Amino acid sequence: MKLTRKLEHYLQMPLLHWPLIVLIAAATPLTFAPYYHFWLMPLLFAALIRLIELRPQRAVPTAYLFGLVAYTCQFYWVHTALHEVSGLPNLYALPMTLLLPAFLALYPALCFWLWKKFHHARWLKTGLILPILWTLTEYLRETLFTGFGWGALGYSQITKSSPLSGFAPVGGIHLVTLATAFIGAWLALLINNPGRLKNRVMPLCFSLAVVTAGYIFQETDFTREDGTTSTVALVQGNIAQTLKWEEEQVIPTIQKYYEHVSKTRADIVILPETALPVMRQNLPNGILSQFAEQAQSNGSALALGISQYTEDGNGYENAVVNLYRYHGEATPPYYAKNHLVPFGEYKPLSAVTAPLYKLMNMPLSDFKSGGKNQTPLHMKGQKVAFNICYEDGFGDELIATARQSTLLANVSNMAWYGDSNAMFQQLQQSQARAMELGRYMVRATNTGATAIISPKGNIIAAAEPNTETVLEGHIKGYTGETPYMKMGGSNWLAGSLAVLAVLLFVCRRRIHEAD
Repeated sequence: MKLTRKLEHYLQMPLLHWPLIVLIAAATPLTFAPYYHFWLMPLLFAALIRLIELRPQRAVPTAYLFGLVAYTCQFYWVHTALHEVSGLPNLYALPMTLLLPAFLALYPALCFWLWKKFHHARWLKTGLILPILWTLTEYLRETLFTGFGWGALGYSQITKSSPLSGFAPVGGIHLVTLATAFIGAWLALLINNPGRLKNRVMPLCFSLAVVTAGYIFQETDFTREDGTTSTVALVQGNIAQTLKWEEEQVIPTIQKYYEHVSKTRADIVILPETALPVMRQNLPNGILSQFAEQAQSNGSALALGISQYTEDGNGYENAVVNLYRYHGEATPPYYAKNHLVPFGEYKPLSAVTAPLYKLMNMPLSDFKSGGKNQTPLHMKGQKVAFNICYEDGFGDELIATARQSTLLANVSNMAWYGDSNAMFQQLQQSQARAMELGRYMVRATNTGATAIISPKGNIIAAAEPNTETVLEGHIKGYTGETPYMKMGGSNWLAGSLAVLAVLLFVCRRRIHEAD
């Protein structure tokens, strides 16, 4: 006991407290793909909680520093896109790289600011209220101001090895976050909880119960095979972003992808996001027909990523066109990206940000949304629900189309972020979507991570990143709905947690007033 008190005394000293917070935050990338050290996240979260408990008066700045360092380390690749690929000078690229983490860090700070408003027994305040508040602020991070949910606690558990991943099809990624936060909070109580033995036994029992429930859900099949099987070919062109939109590269790029299409006999062939670096309407006459005819002669259904002008001609869309049974129609069936990337695909606060775009090589930075009520594309026996790149981070938005589908597909171009962890972090999001929606997910990307993912979130096959290749494999069509789909997404969970938090706050306040 004396040793523990002495250690905690040292941990309260600023010279040790702040470096430890930085170290804990800097270790968070190890919990996500490509490292998948899922077990580390609850330990890091428990350490954060305990350090804040030791200096509660500094809870908000401590949480903000944690978020700032953690998100900077996780999303360092923003600098790659701004400086190395787009050519923005470091004078602007460095502060803009820090702008995203500086904003995202407000959410953990908000969590602990709210937490300080609760005056309950420690087991309730830390063991129940804190995980609820953390999950709610993570939910807000994914929904407010177009949302950015990358780096949520729950994603660290999206791996076959973690039983907590079993909560994904039940309540989505935010339920996984809640379970992870619970384990971390209960670890903090288990490690430091003076008093009777039950004060340690209860957190241990709760942790075992959550892990057991996660394992049971992980082994449960919520959707079912529909009896169809298909072979897929996912083309990874590996075209550098700095060359992608150069005029002299257009014809060689088209020829490269045509050759890959001509060599495969897979049932479904998918080319990545903006595979053909020219507007669909500006393609040389007959190019799409040649792709379609070649695929059809091989017995394949072909979909490819390409930009296109909107029907009114006043804007353009990031689209996937379906060339299955295409015979030269003016407009083939297509899916157009709906959830656009702020600053990358459209310009928020254009009066402020527009001058910066003049300093960058960033073509097509003002896309139009494709709309919410789009349907799957029919491709040789499969109904394929496409999403494009960034959209894979928003499970709630994919439910409506997934209900009508037998297969999920993501097309991406992560060449913007070079040889960084961005592609693997996005791959882990695809694993989460496959689990949430109970279907195979296939990913066709320009540089990686091209992969085939099972409805359990397992990576069945993956292409070597940053290589030109075609990944071929087998998938099965799936039907049915997971509990997460039946509930319509995460709103019910966030609403329930918000109501519970308010009740806990009001009830405790009334008790104090009665006293």
